[in-house]
Amino acid sequence: MATKIVLNGDVRNEFGKGAARRMRVAKLIPATIYAGGAEPKFIALPMKETTLSLRHTNALFELNFGDEKAMAVVKDVQKNPVKRIVEHIDFYEVKAGEKIDVEVPVFVEGTPKGAAVAFVDIQELKVRADVANLPERIVVSVEGLTDGTKVFAKDVVLPEGVELDVEDPEESVVTVEVPEDATESTAAPEAAPAADAAAAPAAEAPAAK
Repeated sequence: MATKIVLNGDVRNEFGKGAARRMRVAKLIPATIYAGGAEPKFIALPMKETTLSLRHTNALFELNFGDEKAMAVVKDVQKNPVKRIVEHIDFYEVKAGEKIDVEVPVFVEGTPKGAAVAFVDIQELKVRADVANLPERIVVSVEGLTDGTKVFAKDVVLPEGVELDVEDPEESVVTVEVPEDATESTAAPEAAPAADAAAAPAAEAPAAK
């Protein structure tokens, strides 16, 4: 189930760079709520609470402002490239029971066999889900998988109620393989006996005299 976050803000009546700068000084973040073809709503949200809430991927927000409220998901976040503070947020208003497309980060768990390592080929997977059931992450198990194994999009186990929404279900999401440097390191000890054999006569030479 999606993480639900409640934020209390105010209606925003000032616009432009100057107004946005004054809001940030006042520890507020300007935000806009879009709702299909309806007129957007402009609000101001508390900086600290809002910034912390953005750590949750695909969270469902209840936004309270003035005498209104809206249920929404984050559409876009603008950050200062130097200070890395949030400068503006775009929300998309949703309704209970509505299904939307979201991109969910992919993680792996478990240990492959031998020296094999799991590599994530797709950082985010596009899925479709009810707004009340938006996943924060998708976890792919690689426990016991062998070198050369691939986990395709169609094979990923999704949470209940979540549907895959990609163009190519045969696209590789995770690849399990032995890295080249691991292969070289395991082959190196095999050369050691030959080197020892070559060194042996040299070590015995003084005794022969």
